[in-house]
Amino acid sequence: MTQTIHRKLNDSAFARWTALILISLMMFFAYMFVDMLSPLKELLDTTLNWNSTTFGTYAASEYFLNVFCFFLIFAGIILDKMGIRFTGLLSASLMVIGACIKFYAMSEWFVGTGLEAWLNSWWVDLPGSAKLACFGFMIFGCGCEMAGTTVSKSIAKWFKGKEMAMAMGLEMSIARLGVFAAMWLSPMVSGAFNASVSAPVAFGAVLLMIGLIFYFVFVLMDRKLDAQLEAAGELTQEASEEEFKFSDLGKIFTSKMFWLVALLCVLYYSAIFPFQRYAPDFLDKTLGITNGAQLFSCFPILAMVLTPFLGAFIDRKGKAASMLMIGSLIMIACHLSFAFLLPMFPSKVLAVAIIAILGVSFSLVPAALWPSVPKIIDERILGSAYCVIFWIQNWGLLLVPVVIGKVLDVTGGYTMPMVIFSSFGVVALFIGMLLKREDKKKGYGMELPNIK
Repeated sequence: MTQTIHRKLNDSAFARWTALILISLMMFFAYMFVDMLSPLKELLDTTLNWNSTTFGTYAASEYFLNVFCFFLIFAGIILDKMGIRFTGLLSASLMVIGACIKFYAMSEWFVGTGLEAWLNSWWVDLPGSAKLACFGFMIFGCGCEMAGTTVSKSIAKWFKGKEMAMAMGLEMSIARLGVFAAMWLSPMVSGAFNASVSAPVAFGAVLLMIGLIFYFVFVLMDRKLDAQLEAAGELTQEASEEEFKFSDLGKIFTSKMFWLVALLCVLYYSAIFPFQRYAPDFLDKTLGITNGAQLFSCFPILAMVLTPFLGAFIDRKGKAASMLMIGSLIMIACHLSFAFLLPMFPSKVLAVAIIAILGVSFSLVPAALWPSVPKIIDERILGSAYCVIFWIQNWGLLLVPVVIGKVLDVTGGYTMPMVIFSSFGVVALFIGMLLKREDKKKGYGMELPNIK
């Protein structure tokens, strides 16, 4: 008797890593677009009359529809029902649409229009340009967060039983390189067009269109993989239709481990991403410089380098729960240093050192967090689980920038915002301890390696 050996596309290292690069580049462009305006906060104030509260409202708007309209919850259901190909193309398209709206809001074409006059006629504390930019950023945010969960599920599919944590780590590293690129390229593009705030947005929108094309190529590869899986008897049409049931969603909300992971996620990222928006301005004011964005750009670089190696370590050695605790502890120390140490000893060298150490934290936590979710949640509802986690995370990312903006307008300094960020780390550390204890008690395997 001869046994047929079916070699699938993801069995080829070249094919699966190529697929990873394609979807990672889409997220690279998305992350780059998110922070396109972060280095231009001062310019926004002088050209468009955006104060710190306005900037905070704009930064929070990315998450508004995801949180209050439950878009991310629906995104998870769409992902589990329709699959990664449809959902990925939908999310990439939404990002492009939102980016184009945001560009129009910040361009000269918007100035003097009837739309601008109408938008300026209500909620007068928020400029019309900011209102429309917020709307575009909301649409973009729906696509960006949906894309993040889709990419996570795509990697879980293509790297199942292989280098999953390393792949997720590399994807996060490439995506974070977008932050570095935004901090450097946004001021350069703006300067090349006479201090324009719309030119960097237009540049980012074009890159998002390229990202949509890259994901379409991935769709073709994934379609071929599914055909091979079906031929090998590992995927059937009937199984595909029965893969997801709405009743299975209850398993997410009744899982104690899920809630611990979700709470740690929202606390940790609420101290990272909102800080990232204000970091260039914080460094400019604390150090008395004008290139704070370039100085802060080293933050994602160390995270980019370390995350794949930490992912590879988890694949082979485990210890994910322990890494979550260590990452939270490092973050506490860094934000307290920003609050008290750096103002006492204002130095670029010290600032870069603290930023680099924070980058280590930003490597440890994501590298351990996201590959752990498939260990605690059934694969049938993995997409929904990721989306619910992102939805909970988005509450923090929506509210914290607004709070920080108001605190800045009231206090005029960054000491209190940094204390707020560090307090999130304290609670995250406590939850990490509970997470490790629960994992030890129930045996989910967070401390165990992924490769068996």
